[in-house]
Parts: sequence; structure tokens; C-alpha cells
Amino acid sequence: MHKAVISGTGLYTPPYSISNDELVESFNTFVRQYNDQHAEAIAKGELEALAESSSAFIEKASGIKSRFVMNKEGILDPQRMVPYLPERSNDEWSILCEMAVAAAREALQRAGRSAADIDGVIVACSNLQRAYPAIAVEVQAALGIQGYGYDMNVACSSATFGIQAATTAIQTGQARAILMVNPEICTGHLNFRDRDSHFIFGDACTAVIVERADLAVSKHQFDIVSTRLLTQFSNNIRNNFGFLNRADESGIGKRDKLFVQEGRKVFKDVCPMVAELIGEHLAANEIQVAEVKRFWLHQANLNMNLLITRKLLGRDAEAHEAPVILDSYANTSSAGSVIALHKHQDDLPSGAIGVLSSFGAGYSIGSVILRKH
Repeated sequence: MHKAVISGTGLYTPPYSISNDELVESFNTFVRQYNDQHAEAIAKGELEALAESSSAFIEKASGIKSRFVMNKEGILDPQRMVPYLPERSNDEWSILCEMAVAAAREALQRAGRSAADIDGVIVACSNLQRAYPAIAVEVQAALGIQGYGYDMNVACSSATFGIQAATTAIQTGQARAILMVNPEICTGHLNFRDRDSHFIFGDACTAVIVERADLAVSKHQFDIVSTRLLTQFSNNIRNNFGFLNRADESGIGKRDKLFVQEGRKVFKDVCPMVAELIGEHLAANEIQVAEVKRFWLHQANLNMNLLITRKLLGRDAEAHEAPVILDSYANTSSAGSVIALHKHQDDLPSGAIGVLSSFGAGYSIGSVILRKH
């Protein structure tokens, strides 16, 4: 069985950024307009007045200060509050494909590879813009890759599950190298009119090259020591948008056709599960938690990450031990932990142990133990 390495990572960052202050100004304008429009019904107790948001509330609740987005104007327009992304003809590369190709090119460059070296493409993300053909097959065509491609979705854990799938393909000899990409336009499924969640998401795309260790030439290699996955069904994070919505008109446009969550329940359920999974995964590979130099965790909520690392280390993690990127990127779903890996890896010495971990809807949790080559 072949050993697998991560030989390159890539990142596409959208061209626009929205600060908390900008987002709050738009949201509060919407709230005031709504409350004015429904003042009579609110006064009679028939409707509940909407509450305004604030930058202080957002940062305290999440640690997020800003987010990158594919479209800014549509989101900040109080009359719209949805990104404006014009449909493209079938003769043009789709927007997810375009993002994936940009991230992939950097990953290929860092891996010292070209399209000719890649045998498969996995697109792993929380929302795909169409049912078929697979975005992965489109990315394959755009880059000129021979072989195969497929899409997969395990919500925020898609990247770690994608790495596991790529690793299996390498180990079994199905492929020499796999390109795994995570194009996320999370603003497309976010309800910007919901005070509890309007600030959570941003857009981004990451890419990872997984290849045979004996063929790798990169200066940026990480041995994939082990992978571990866990899923447990929960409705506490959910999005009911799908092709059957049209079969019952009464549900079209309802809140559950966008991202919805029970945030406090998620926090209470998921944090101990993640800490336990990582701890058991390390123990199974005879690695002490103290030996881990870096935790690249899913970037959903700063307070969650602080609690998870505290449970693992028995103390507060130092900034370099569990790097944070959600302050400027917000929650980019599957891309978040890979952004942390991409931006915070080059300083590690040879032999350093790190853990890439994701967690989210499903519930789904992934853990990948890496050793710097």
C-alpha cells in the first residue's frame, strides 16, 4: 500500500471584504424599515419587533471582524440582502469552477506539479450550484486533467472527508495524485435578515494536492499519518433547499431553505465530541497531545476553538498553536481549516506534528494527523 502526502495547498480569496460595521449598518437599516412598515401590527402584539445588531455583539459571539465575499453590493443593499451573481451560459466556466481553478493553480505550483500529474479531482464543499454535471468534472476540463472527478458534500467537514477519500485513492493505487478543492460561496445560503446568523459566513476556496509519497517532489510536504471520521445525525444545523422544494409550493421561500442552526446546542454537543475524537485519534497513533505543534481547526467560532484546544491541552492554547483566520475570513465552511493550514505551515520544522480538524453539520467531524516532511 502506498503512503500518501499532502504536497501542496492553495487558496482563492474573493476580491471584496465586508466589515462588521458595514454589515450591521445594512442589517439595522433593514430592521428599522421593517419595524416602521409593521408598526401597527407590532403595537397590537400581532408581530414581534426585530432587534438591531451590533459589531460588538458579532465579535463577542464569534470572533469575526470581517469576511470576504464574491459580491458586496447585493449583500449590503437593505432592499435585497442577497449576493448578486449573474447566471452564466453553459459555454462559460461556472463561478465555483473558476474559484476552484484559481486555488488549484497555487496548490499545483507549491506541489511542483502540472495537470498531467493529476489523476483525479474531488470537489468537496457544503453547497453545489447545480445537480449535474459534477463541478469536479468541469474543473478537470478547465485544468486539462485526465482521469476522473466527482463532487461530495459533508458540509463543513467536506475538506477532511475529501482528504480521506483522496488518501484512500493514493494508498490503493487508484491514482498517483488527487486534486481536492473546496469552493465555498457560503453567502449564497446565508439569511442576511436573521440577527443570530447574518454575520457568520464568508466566501473562499481552498485546494489540496494529495499524492504518493515516493513520487512527491514538493518542498511543502506533510506525511498523512492517519485520518479519522465521525458522523452523528442532528437537525441542529440544517438547510432544506433542494430539488424537491418545487414539489410543494407552500415551502418555497421559507427560512429553512437557507442555513439555520441552534447555535447553543451545536456548541454544547460538538465541542466535547471534537476534543474526544482528536484525543482518541492521537492516542491510537501513540502521539501525546503535548507533541502536537499545531491545530488547524475548523474556523466557525473562536469560542468553540478555544474550548476544544483547552479540553485537549488542559490549558489555553497559544496563538501559534491554534491559528485563527476567521477574524478576517469568517466561517468559510469546509475551506476554513485548510485556509489555516495554508497560511500557517511554512514555519514548522521537519518532523513537527499537526492536526487538521473539521466539524459541522451532520454532525460531521474529521481529523487528519500530519507530520511535516
